[in-house]
Amino acid sequence: MSMGMDSEDLVKIENGKSPTELSVITVNCQDKLGLACDLCRIILNFGLLITKGDLSTDGRWCFVVFWVVPRSSSTFVQWTNLKNRLISVCPTYPIPFIDLVDPVKSKVYLLKLFSLDRNGLLHDVTRVLRNLDLSIHRVKVSTTPDGRVIDLFYITDGMELLHTRKRQDDTCEMLHATLGDSSISCEIQLAEDFQQWCSSLPACVFEELFSPELPNIKDCSQGSNTELEKLKSPSITVDNKLSPSHTLLQIHCLDQRGLLYDILRTMKDCNMRIAHGRFSLQKRRFAGDFFIVKRDGKKIVDPEKLSALCSQLRQEMLHSLRVMFVNRGPDNELLVANPAELCGEGRPLVFYDVTRALKVLGICIFSAEIGRHTASGREWEVYRFLLDENTNFTLSNARTKDYTVDIISRTLMGW
Repeated sequence: MSMGMDSEDLVKIENGKSPTELSVITVNCQDKLGLACDLCRIILNFGLLITKGDLSTDGRWCFVVFWVVPRSSSTFVQWTNLKNRLISVCPTYPIPFIDLVDPVKSKVYLLKLFSLDRNGLLHDVTRVLRNLDLSIHRVKVSTTPDGRVIDLFYITDGMELLHTRKRQDDTCEMLHATLGDSSISCEIQLAEDFQQWCSSLPACVFEELFSPELPNIKDCSQGSNTELEKLKSPSITVDNKLSPSHTLLQIHCLDQRGLLYDILRTMKDCNMRIAHGRFSLQKRRFAGDFFIVKRDGKKIVDPEKLSALCSQLRQEMLHSLRVMFVNRGPDNELLVANPAELCGEGRPLVFYDVTRALKVLGICIFSAEIGRHTASGREWEVYRFLLDENTNFTLSNARTKDYTVDIISRTLMGW
């Protein structure tokens, strides 16, 4: 460990006195491009909301403070696992500062779950995996004619223990306990030659889903009219005069779940460093000041590059998630898409939130899959759900589809 620091000193977590009180996460380690984005993604994956933050770096060493709170009263946070995951992305090289390549990816395992079908089954399984710090990278769910479900989850383990029999047994026991009599069998094995994929989309659906203009699609900024009008006019102000060595970006807009992640992800993928940043949430409004430089440490003076960055930020803040229905003959398929990071990481908890919304609506999932598509030079994570009709929801009805999309969108955006 460089500079005489133990790994335990890289991350400090001061828990609130009650679940509703703010906890403070402090990270003090060597810097790398996009570190704040990596920290933010991990924190969100543990079911926490970031309400305030302070980031600073001299290009070699960084100091980050996040004030967080569980996003709901039912959120179960494994604080020790969270700390270990945050430590895992902190650079620890004992040489002068350089940009690191992305770390070696964790091994992927195949979880085979055989059970009886029931409403909310897929979400309950997803919730167990999230609580166990197991990340889903691909899923294939299918229902047999006799009402049984075969779930294939391709997962990685944040604790890096899934190769052990104990970790596998503990996972299956937790799933059996949650599913009760619905559970039939559970098996975990190493997934050989795992690759992200997604079955093809019809050309017309592909074009509509990934269109930057979103002509007919219900993107997730389409909440109520009032919320939409506020969100459609985020304020991004550029100041190149205040600091002789940094470009200041001031961002003010309506808050939504994952907004900070979208900002930090865009900065990371555009090769921008945040030398200092401070942001807060008050009454559902986000306000942030970010002093940024290019990868080479210089301020951004090219007007075209500044305009392109601001345009990209607005695009990601407004249209980072897309939700739409498509017809597959007599069946109804729900599509949810979001851009992946250039390093390949996906958006936190999208599958969890969509399955939760469908469970609340009482809509059964006949089959589901997660995969990747490439459009306009970028990779997208695509979630596909083939949904069952029921007496409460006739998905062939356009108004019911619109209502379903609205509920899912509001869930994803935290509205």
